[in-house]
Amino acid sequence: MTRYFFLIPLVLSLIWFFYLRSNGWTIKQGIKGFIYIAVFSGFIAAFYTLMLWLTGR
Repeated sequence: MTRYFFLIPLVLSLIWFFYLRSNGWTIKQGIKGFIYIAVFSGFIAAFYTLMLWLTGR
């Protein structure tokens, strides 16, 4: 299951992109949302990396 975690930022970014397009905004106007997605995904990756390291898998 962990092999599919790379899909989280991709799906969130696609959703954000389509949200921007449906409201008539440019990607430049919505860059802050992409940054939030990257930070959120980084925290998820760090958490699971820590859990894998702590459990010894």
